[in-house]
Amino acid sequence: MAFCICIVVHWSGRQLTVILPAMRELQRQIESYYARGVEAVGLPEAGEAFLRFRDALTAGTIRAAEKVDGRWRTNEWVKQGILLGFRIGKLAESGDPRVLSFVDKDTYPIRHFVASDLVRVVPGGSSVRAGAYVAPSVICMPPMFINVGAYVDEGAMIDSHALVGSCAQIGKRVHISAAAQVGGVLEPINASPVIIEDDVLIGGNCGIYEGTQVGARAVLGAGVILTRSTPLFDTVHGEIYRATPTEPLRVPAGAVVVPGSRAITKGKAAEWGLSLYTPVIVKYRDERTDRGVELEDILR
Repeated sequence: MAFCICIVVHWSGRQLTVILPAMRELQRQIESYYARGVEAVGLPEAGEAFLRFRDALTAGTIRAAEKVDGRWRTNEWVKQGILLGFRIGKLAESGDPRVLSFVDKDTYPIRHFVASDLVRVVPGGSSVRAGAYVAPSVICMPPMFINVGAYVDEGAMIDSHALVGSCAQIGKRVHISAAAQVGGVLEPINASPVIIEDDVLIGGNCGIYEGTQVGARAVLGAGVILTRSTPLFDTVHGEIYRATPTEPLRVPAGAVVVPGSRAITKGKAAEWGLSLYTPVIVKYRDERTDRGVELEDILR
């Protein structure tokens, strides 16, 4: 049962989320049942609250992270609600045992789309968990997987063998190429999920993990790996971007990133002439880049 629990308004150029009483009450319930730990298991009212929460999450009414005043903020109570679902769920069988069967928590069944959802799920073994928001005009190429808590916005394409992890936030018109992995994060509760902003191209076999944030219109070349421990070298501006204990690694908007290496200058590694992998910003997006990464509208 989906229901409206918040509205978005614009004031002086700022986008504000107005929290309605229904959301506050739902948040209070989720936080309360999560805090009760295993005591919540088997409570009918906990299950009812979770189902309302899951419906809102699936509808995109609530999300694990949102942008406020230009910075991304993690909604810890949403992640608590997702973990509550795992805690109170029971193992259940699904699928056809004669062909392909599954065993998973009954709180997170596979989503079933209909034509009116305007989401293309091409035949071939893809799956999306309940509790993941997939906007109209998204294309899912087989086989791919979208986990609970993920938010995939309009016009995005999830290509074959790609993963969108739990709570990952995917912007409008993002192309996640074949075999790319967008990591998920549920714990620790306050940890920021991976965030991919609008119009980003993620090349094949990329890996974006541990809360990395990729700015709008950035391009990640095939094979780029980004983690909290990965320094990002900007050859255009002469900067080195790193995560800190409190902030994730951030890829600047419009950056074009390719795999690179840096020499080790000390010890045996230097003597042996070894190098370490590092991502490198070689340019910022321009008209030539746009032509090279343009996805034909007819595919959508």
